[in-house]
Amino acid sequence: MSTGGAMIDWGMARATGRRLMAAPPRRTAIEITQVVGQLRTLALDSRAYVRDFTGMTPQGAEPPVLVVDRDRWLEVNIDSFSGLIAPLLDRMAEERTGATGAVMNGVGSRVTGAELGALLAFVGSRVLGQYEPFLPSPEAKEGERGSLLLVAPNIVAVERELHLDPTDFRLWVCLHEETHRTQFTAVPWLADHVRSEIGEFLAATDVDPAAMLRQVGRGLQGLGGIARGEGSIIDLVSTPGQRVALDRITAVMSLLEGHADYVMDGVGPEVIPSVSDIRAAFQQRRQSATGLEALMRRLLGLEAKLKQYADGVKFVSAVVDGVGMTGFNKVWDSPETLPSLTELHDPGAWIARVHPAPPAGA
Repeated sequence: MSTGGAMIDWGMARATGRRLMAAPPRRTAIEITQVVGQLRTLALDSRAYVRDFTGMTPQGAEPPVLVVDRDRWLEVNIDSFSGLIAPLLDRMAEERTGATGAVMNGVGSRVTGAELGALLAFVGSRVLGQYEPFLPSPEAKEGERGSLLLVAPNIVAVERELHLDPTDFRLWVCLHEETHRTQFTAVPWLADHVRSEIGEFLAATDVDPAAMLRQVGRGLQGLGGIARGEGSIIDLVSTPGQRVALDRITAVMSLLEGHADYVMDGVGPEVIPSVSDIRAAFQQRRQSATGLEALMRRLLGLEAKLKQYADGVKFVSAVVDGVGMTGFNKVWDSPETLPSLTELHDPGAWIARVHPAPPAGA
């Protein structure tokens, strides 16, 4: 049984997240029913579009589409997060004696839970969709994992804010998230690989109290740089061992996000009449955050996530141009064929490694 649960008050995280979550757009019961029904239909339509474009075939039963509100998104992410970091919390709990106990008692599990809830409230008011590969859905059969979440109030809020065609925008979002579902269901080893990489990152955490205080001190000293757009808090407080693991995580997440954006833009012109307007409006929205919104994005590393989209798209585009979609799909053969962070910025190096030229005269 995990002993680390006492390190974070998950109930406080839930309560704080719900309290601070932005109010959803006003909709009638009929409008809500229509939005939910259309999102489910468009998500199902997206399956064929993504498979035809990518040539990837999901294996086994496919996880369901869950159209959720912000509270449900919060619940799913707290459950997922608590499961992922349980080994780290257990290690910290074992060290919670003497000075460590004083530090943790000073901070308090309720304070930590409240901070986590506040961060999730910020993200949960903005995220449009998510493929959750680590948790079973409520409708899953034994051994099945994964759920595709579409956050209906956030999708409606953005389409209203940017004056977008609702059907086109909803399909555009579904294409991105369906690509993520296809990635994980067509590549059986991918979810365990990502979990393992996150585990390596957490295992490299130094739970010594003095070391943790030094890391926090570095983070506080670097907040000015973050406010100017220089990295994120995770860059400042991570250990050297974590930074090695973080490079691998960044590479695979950049690949997944870039591939989803590449597919979304590749399929879009054929099935979404206003796709160019959506892309232009969304790019402008990504670049126009100011004040507290911009600062929170930087602190949480969300600016880095946006950069992942661009880096990943460039890699996928260059590889597909070089060796075709079938050649690109070699990336899914095994963890060894995933690009390194260096290769992500040098697609030719990945092509040379995975598709070596035959010897002269062969």
